Amino acid sequence: MQQIDHNMQTIHPSNADMDLTRRGMLTRVGAGFGMLGLAGVLAEKSIASESPEQSSPMAPRPPHSMPRAKHVIFLFMNGGPSHVDTFDYKPELVKQAGKPGPGGNFMPSPFSFDRYGESGIEISSLFPHVSRCADDLCVIRSMYTSTPNHEPGLFMMNSGNQQPIRPSLGSWLTYGLGTENQNLPGFVVLCPGKPVVGPALWSNSFLPGIFQGTHVDHAGLDPAKVIGHLKNTQLSSTSQRRMLDVMQRMNQLHRQQRPEDAQLEARIQSLETAYGMQTEAQEAFDISRETEVTRSLYGSGEFADGCLISRRLIERGVRMVQLFYGSGQPWDAHGDIQDHQRDANLSDQPIAALIRDLKERGLFDETLIIWGGEFGRTPTAQGATGRNHHATGFSMWLAGGGVRGGMTYGATDELGIKAVEDRMSVHDLHATILHLMGIDHTRLTYRYSGRDFRLTDVHGKVAERILANA
Repeated sequence: MQQIDHNMQTIHPSNADMDLTRRGMLTRVGAGFGMLGLAGVLAEKSIASESPEQSSPMAPRPPHSMPRAKHVIFLFMNGGPSHVDTFDYKPELVKQAGKPGPGGNFMPSPFSFDRYGESGIEISSLFPHVSRCADDLCVIRSMYTSTPNHEPGLFMMNSGNQQPIRPSLGSWLTYGLGTENQNLPGFVVLCPGKPVVGPALWSNSFLPGIFQGTHVDHAGLDPAKVIGHLKNTQLSSTSQRRMLDVMQRMNQLHRQQRPEDAQLEARIQSLETAYGMQTEAQEAFDISRETEVTRSLYGSGEFADGCLISRRLIERGVRMVQLFYGSGQPWDAHGDIQDHQRDANLSDQPIAALIRDLKERGLFDETLIIWGGEFGRTPTAQGATGRNHHATGFSMWLAGGGVRGGMTYGATDELGIKAVEDRMSVHDLHATILHLMGIDHTRLTYRYSGRDFRLTDVHGKVAERILANA
């Protein structure tokens, strides 16, 4: 048996019953050393598998403190957008154009910058629609990460570790908070295709399987095809419910004989979620139900559809939606930084529409929007007009969900090489996201393999200054 700390602190195993089972034998034979290994296994079980108060591991759970946000939409620009061409204007690059720098010659941005909103935030001409939302944005200009390579950079931004061995941000959030709608997954990942690395970016890792992200390839966006495999064409809903009830009772009896089997618990819960999704998900993904006014607000294209679906999902209680911009690494502008114009054209209007739509529906203040990629790009040229990967300084922005709008936070040096003021690591960003959701990042832990793990590892500092009313 386990004892569960409902304040979301570490799960600790307690003494097991000393019966003549395999567990009892391990306790009695060899001075009990066999139980040392078993204790580690038991500590890795689902947080709901031994909780009599909770019928579902995805049921909503109270946060540590009053949350500023209830939902997260992470707009992930995979490939790495350039900070000096988007949200971090560097006029010094014009003066240093062509002069040697780290890894190449300095290259000024081919895109113009202007100040927008009452806050006067400098934003590139790449984003004419988003720039109108300047007073809603908190632009972080001092991000840095540990490595400028895609795979480890993606893992770090999504799970706080450079290797595919830790749970993703969305998995930690649903583990800590559950989700409001039991008929939809708590963590949904949208991508037309899949990004580099793929499923490992939304993995539950050592957390129970129910907390893994649910990937939906929304290319083409026919609801019947996107999730059509969930619909049982042979049985009515009533018959399915009866059959599922019998199956679940059998599974519960099976689980009582194998209390250490966390995978069984995940399977039991997945059956319930799949049943509920037959009706709820079909409706949630069907953007044809939106008015023409709303559809035109977002524009057309896969990313536009993804933004609209994201709003529909969090409106229906999904805890976190992560929308990858596209398959592969589209923002990876090695050959020509002008490629950013293509990607900005397809994402600018939908992002601004998402902000406006959330506001009109009263959801903006409770939804944290995050924009950014796994790293930035060099202020120097790669080849004639491209830019290489850059990890020591880049930009992201947050909006809604308890964040102060109309501000910039931190800074890189005058050439955009390195974050030098209010530097924010990925762990700091994760700690701040969790704080906005009402979670103390030092207390959201899971015992695995003999130690307590957390999203921020042993790092992370909340950026208090970006909090609204701070």
